[in-house]
Amino acid sequence: MPDVTHEEWLRRAKGLDVSGAHHVDGADDPGGGAVFTLVSPRDGQALAQVADAGQAEVDLAVAAARRAFDSGPWPRLAPAERGRTLLRLADLLEERREELALTVSLEMGKPITDAYGIELRALIGTFRWYGQLADKLTDESPHTAPDALALVTREPAGVVGAVVPWNFPLTLAGWKVAPALAAGCTVVLKPSENAPLSGLLLGRLATEAGLPPGVLNVVSGNGPVAGRALGLHPDVDVLAFTGSTAVGRHFLRYSADSNLKRVWLELGGKSPNIILPDAPDLEQAAATAAWGIFFNQGEMCTAPSRLLVHSSVADQVTEAVVARARELRVGDPLDPATEMGALVTEAHLARVEDHIATGLGEGARLRAGGGRTLTGTGGSFLEPTVFDRVGPGMRLAREEIFGPVLSVLTFDDLDEAVRLANATEYGLAGAVWTSDLSTAHRVSRALRAGTVWVNCYEEGDLTVPFGGMKQSGNGRDKSAHALEKYTELKTTWIQL
Repeated sequence: MPDVTHEEWLRRAKGLDVSGAHHVDGADDPGGGAVFTLVSPRDGQALAQVADAGQAEVDLAVAAARRAFDSGPWPRLAPAERGRTLLRLADLLEERREELALTVSLEMGKPITDAYGIELRALIGTFRWYGQLADKLTDESPHTAPDALALVTREPAGVVGAVVPWNFPLTLAGWKVAPALAAGCTVVLKPSENAPLSGLLLGRLATEAGLPPGVLNVVSGNGPVAGRALGLHPDVDVLAFTGSTAVGRHFLRYSADSNLKRVWLELGGKSPNIILPDAPDLEQAAATAAWGIFFNQGEMCTAPSRLLVHSSVADQVTEAVVARARELRVGDPLDPATEMGALVTEAHLARVEDHIATGLGEGARLRAGGGRTLTGTGGSFLEPTVFDRVGPGMRLAREEIFGPVLSVLTFDDLDEAVRLANATEYGLAGAVWTSDLSTAHRVSRALRAGTVWVNCYEEGDLTVPFGGMKQSGNGRDKSAHALEKYTELKTTWIQL
């Protein structure tokens, strides 16, 4: 993190030149004139006028991507050359890291330290990793009879529509765009209408780094119009989406109603974090539980929102989490000392408040937080919130809240812990804290989740895949496995 003061970030924010134009076919495009006002959650003030894509703008972006795929150079470049272009983009993102971090912090409320140190680190690392991987993939030649030669090749799938959310607007865009580009696809990216500016800037920087026109197009607009248009478009071959399970269902319907495009979904979560009495360090387990639910204002699909604690240590762990919640510094996202920023919009804050009110009505005990804070700023700030005495049938324990709200449930034995952990429609992530190796393996195997952490949370790198089971989605981001979403297998059989 650069040594930049709160006052300096405020000064830079006032001078930030943010463009809300689409980026299509290698150039900025204002679209047909429709715009919406983007409001910053840190102070409730207008941040930018952003182009609002309709069907016509999506059609133009998809047409540019189609031309670039069907007749442009990108899919036909040597993989090493595609890789070098992605590496140039990674270098450019590093050069503009502070500007990108500031944009993210302003548009969705993430603390500037996290935007710079985590969001941008992940984005830059993603493009660098796939740039280095691009020329290291191999095809297959299965053993056949002596009179034939069989080849199994991976070919780019075509035009990819990528629809990403606002909570990690650049990280999640990178997880989809970088492997798609490395595979030789062309892309139309639609960032969330709640945080579109960083994605639009990514498109401009990609062109500056040398991507040919039409290879990466970015259109801003709301989901029911622009997202739907991408989902139904007959010239989109693959649709990759991260967001809510409800919207994921829409994209499956769009595919069925159009060209049966492949749809890859990374959806919601209600992740269990199991702490057993033999955890190697109960203080560390409690500190990590608090960090995990309050990081990024709790606006994470993998947030450990269900803390499952053995009854023998429940009081000790819960008290430690409550103490951390009460001391956590909520503040201006542009203040480097801030530990938790603003929720993305007033509407989202109201939805989280509704969950809190329901929890109180259902009989859960509020131990920390529960109300708005920093109300004089005009921003959308909520206190870090902890409930205990949560029953497994309560809404707090069943529904994804997507905010800094922790539900503490207790159990008496390991079988009960696993049953509670799996008692959800979601299957994105989970964790177990134990010193027993056999227990760690048994619980990891028993949890129906795409990622299981042992004695940690939110750890990993680009070498491992990320995605969910059950209603948390399908397919995987990250790792070499992500390329499976953006390639087609072709068999060529040659009779000798």
